[in-house]
Formats: sequence, structure tokens, C-alpha cells
Amino acid sequence: MTSMSTTACGGRAANPVMTTQYGDQKKSCRALESEMIGVQQEISHLVPKTDKTGKNVALGVAGAFVLFPWFFMDFSHAEEEEVNAYRQRYNNLASLAADKGCDIDTRPIPVIKSHASKRFKEDSKLN
Repeated sequence: MTSMSTTACGGRAANPVMTTQYGDQKKSCRALESEMIGVQQEISHLVPKTDKTGKNVALGVAGAFVLFPWFFMDFSHAEEEEVNAYRQRYNNLASLAADKGCDIDTRPIPVIKSHASKRFKEDSKLN
């Protein structure tokens, strides 16, 4: 029964954006800036969804009494993969903008880690 419940869940598959896309080299400074703003908005939208620990714990506890909440637990890292792909896309666009001499902020976006992955790394250091 447990194996059946864990195979039914798992979250959605990641759909990462391509880091480089056809036509990037030909984009104007205005087009690069516009796309960089769009990428920033996508990242802002996805980052809060990367930490699913609290939701999964609550569903796991509820699932101990009734099995159906286990079907809603999300063990995927789809949002983290997508955020990383958007970050790489943004950094590629920023590099292109800098190469073209565009008058826009081209500081790269650093790697964004979720609270869950930070906790996992901290816990593994203790063991």
C-alpha cells in the first residue's frame, strides 16, 4: 500500500526555459532589457514555490491517519530546476547586453537555494 501511495505522488515535471535561444544575438538592447525583466518576474513567481517542506510535512502527518493526503505531496524539485534555468537565461541575456554596451544593469543573478536544500546540507554536515 505504501509503495502505491508514493508512486502516485511526486509533483510535476520541470519545464525549464532554454538558456540560449535562437535570435538572442540579434536582439536590441531594449529587447534584451524587456526579456530580462520578464525573466526576473518569472523567478520572483517561482521562488516562493521552491520550499515545499512545510506543506509536505502537514500532508504526511494527515496521511498517517487517512491515506489520500499522501497523493498531494510534492517531492519534485521542478520549481528549483526552473528557477535555475531562468537564472542561467537571465545571466546569458545580461552577458549579451554587456557585450553590446547596453545601458542596463547586467549584474548576474546568483544561485538561489531553497530553505529545504539549505537544511538538508546543514543536516548532512552534522552527521
